[in-house]
Amino acid sequence: MAKVYVVYWSQTGNTEAMAEAIGEGITAAGKEAAVLPVADASLDDLKAADAFALGCPAMGAEVLEEDEMDPFVTEVEAFASGKTIALFGSYGWGDGQWMRDWEDRMKDAGATVLNDEGLIINETPDDDGLEDCKALGKQLAGL
Repeated sequence: MAKVYVVYWSQTGNTEAMAEAIGEGITAAGKEAAVLPVADASLDDLKAADAFALGCPAMGAEVLEEDEMDPFVTEVEAFASGKTIALFGSYGWGDGQWMRDWEDRMKDAGATVLNDEGLIINETPDDDGLEDCKALGKQLAGL
């Protein structure tokens, strides 16, 4: 069974909770989920995958986390063409600009962003938000 990768960075646990729920959706759809913090993720695994998910909360002035996640995303851009990527993350302020910028980066690299936009949740995901994450996982698993 092919694994569906969900790679994330989380500071407070909100984006991690989203990643775990996406993984539950992948499993519910009959695929194997590999939910990994970015520090444990393999670029080679993502290169071999047709579709995967990337998650990061909004940081600072609505940017990706700069020490681990942004450099990883830069590496992904080099092989993103032809891939389908689900983007997700939590935020505590602003209006989602970090996600719109991330969507544009992936599209400019030739990737298809699943649903044409990332899934964002304000602060801690509630039950509805976790259900949205599970639905995203099921959708990703069906590709």
